[in-house]
Amino acid sequence: MPRQKTLTVSQWLASVPAERRAAIEAVRDTVNAHLPDGYEETVDWGVLAWVVPLATLPDTYNGRPLMLAALGAHRKLMTLYLMSVYGDPKIRKEFETAYRKSGRKLDMGGSCVHFKTLDDLPLDVVADTIARVPVDEYVQRYRQSRPQRGAKKKASVKKKRPKR
Repeated sequence: MPRQKTLTVSQWLASVPAERRAAIEAVRDTVNAHLPDGYEETVDWGVLAWVVPLATLPDTYNGRPLMLAALGAHRKLMTLYLMSVYGDPKIRKEFETAYRKSGRKLDMGGSCVHFKTLDDLPLDVVADTIARVPVDEYVQRYRQSRPQRGAKKKASVKKKRPKR
């Protein structure tokens, strides 16, 4: 599969359709205003992304920066990807509860929150969720989720079947 051209944040924002630009910029401003120190805004996987820089965590499973959140402007809708919600059941439950209390309908997959207009997305809930995970805690949680390097797998023991 050919690799897509790498875009800067400014280039990515300029590529967003005009009818979605105000909503995307509002979500971006909210994330940037509440993002804990240590994360970096970039473009990865074709979306605007907030990541742990490789300088902080160079040994990711795929060699790419570890993503905390991302924002996509797709053909029919926009999507906010929240990896902390996906990876932490407590944060997910609190996010879903706060979202429903906002009176808006939650359209969510594993990590992705779909919205058609800015009115569909409670920015205060997004802000609280983004602010909850300091970079060092996120890196620690990631490292704990990965198998230890050099750890030996238990050898499977084949049982011999008795001859009949």
